Amino acid sequence: MKNAEDTEKNEFPMRLAKFMASRGVASRRKCEEIIAAGRVAVNGEDVAEVATKIAENDTVSLDGGPPLEKREKIYLLLNKPRGFLCSAKDPHAEKTVFDLIDIPGERLFTVGRLDLDSEGLVILTNDGQFAEKIAHPKYGVLKRYEVKTSRPLSNAEMAKIRSGVTDDGEFLKPVSVERKKRGNGEHLVFILAEGKKREIRRLVAAAGAKVQCLRRVAVGKLELGKLPTGKWRRLSGKEARTAAKPLA
Repeated sequence: MKNAEDTEKNEFPMRLAKFMASRGVASRRKCEEIIAAGRVAVNGEDVAEVATKIAENDTVSLDGGPPLEKREKIYLLLNKPRGFLCSAKDPHAEKTVFDLIDIPGERLFTVGRLDLDSEGLVILTNDGQFAEKIAHPKYGVLKRYEVKTSRPLSNAEMAKIRSGVTDDGEFLKPVSVERKKRGNGEHLVFILAEGKKREIRRLVAAAGAKVQCLRRVAVGKLELGKLPTGKWRRLSGKEARTAAKPLA
């Protein structure tokens, strides 16, 4: 049976963005942006063409740093609290999810994002290929959210959301949205395939209500479970792979 190193050798020549993602720089799409910005050198020569391919023995460096090397793949599950931004480089952010993670020397990034006022399941990793598979809509990995609205929605309002709405020139439509009774209030369960910017909040607003609480509880078959708010834990490779499996 071939090991992972043998498999990678067979993939050369390899697209530069894919190579960078395998070294934990970022997702493949983000790596393409980094290449286009002129931040990458191959064998000491700057490149800016996203379609660049490299050979097995080429060296790749980022921002003038040392050659990118293989690193241990890390997968973390975080229960994000409200008020924390899913970004490492926003100079205006008071608090980011990386303030909650303590793994010195590792370049981690979030797989997709939750907005500042949302909470729940966030995956962090240094595995760009894994991030691409989870985040890109072409792979069909679904995400589940529990949502409390400012008031109960009528059947007509629910039907409007299910049919999809156009907001700011963008068509928004969930895979599904259902009612879920919890305690004395009514909650909604949304399932999204892509997760466009503030999609659930925009859908609820189109129905004339507001989101009071938004919590992501599952990515693929990976469940948030009982992990306390603000805490994180490592995922095994097997657990990480469940995130790429369809929701039941």
